Amino acid sequence: MNKTAILLVGHGSRNREGNKEILHFAAQWRERHPGWRIETCFIEHADVLLDEGLDRAAHAAHRVVTIPFILNAAGHVKMELPAAIERARARHPGVAFACARHLGMGRELFAVLRGQLDRLLRQLDMPDPHTTGVVLLGRGSSDAGANGEFAKMARWLFEDGDHELVDLAFTGVTWPRLETVVQRQARLGMTQICIVPVYLFTGVLMERIRAQVERLRRQYPQLAFALGTHFGFDEGIFALLDRRVDDHEAPEGGLLECDGCRYRLAAEAVHLHEHSPTHARHAPAHHEHDHGHAYARAHGHAHA
Repeated sequence: MNKTAILLVGHGSRNREGNKEILHFAAQWRERHPGWRIETCFIEHADVLLDEGLDRAAHAAHRVVTIPFILNAAGHVKMELPAAIERARARHPGVAFACARHLGMGRELFAVLRGQLDRLLRQLDMPDPHTTGVVLLGRGSSDAGANGEFAKMARWLFEDGDHELVDLAFTGVTWPRLETVVQRQARLGMTQICIVPVYLFTGVLMERIRAQVERLRRQYPQLAFALGTHFGFDEGIFALLDRRVDDHEAPEGGLLECDGCRYRLAAEAVHLHEHSPTHARHAPAHHEHDHGHAYARAHGHAHA
């Protein structure tokens, strides 16, 4: 690891406290692995962005392993990060750049969410799952695949427990929104609702969620609400990042499947990645379908 730099790439928040938390996380991660060189940067809303972060990591390194410190692989991970790495390769031809997977919606993240829900249930006076609805609340994306991965977590929580209702809601970009889901659960007889924000760190949206829930408490005085919080410092997140580093055995210069993908390059050229409700409803299906076929054509095989 002496000649390898690890670059932790956060999304970035307009709320400076959110960015500070990521820097604090990186400091704690360094303490756990004093032999690792860990750098940080952000995609937006921060002082050190992708290009500068990659340059810093490449300094005195033979290899840079970039880790998207992001839950879902939408446009930032599929387009902006690979494009930035391509630029870094041109600037630093003697350095090998590789990219680990983003955190993802897998079993590790599910265990973190399960723990969050268990803690919320203990806050309620009558934690009966049959009358306690669950809402997973995410950021929302214009990428249908990212929203689908998020929906998988809701299904897994339903399969794993006894709750009558486990729904998902989004703070923006796509639907449904939190107010609509709470209204539905109230009509279906839930007397308590656990809201689990699927966010790593604090930020503008976490503040907005707290304000939304206060309004909902006033609007539905007959309901008991339990609101979770961000979970970036959960032990499971540190363990997941450790595995991302330990298991990253891709050939030097390897990247995500979207690195060099014809679809990604074409999408960037026509600005296909849009953060708008209209795009979220109509474009993502086209995105996923075309991406698969473009990838197949580019790599000489078809979908199974």
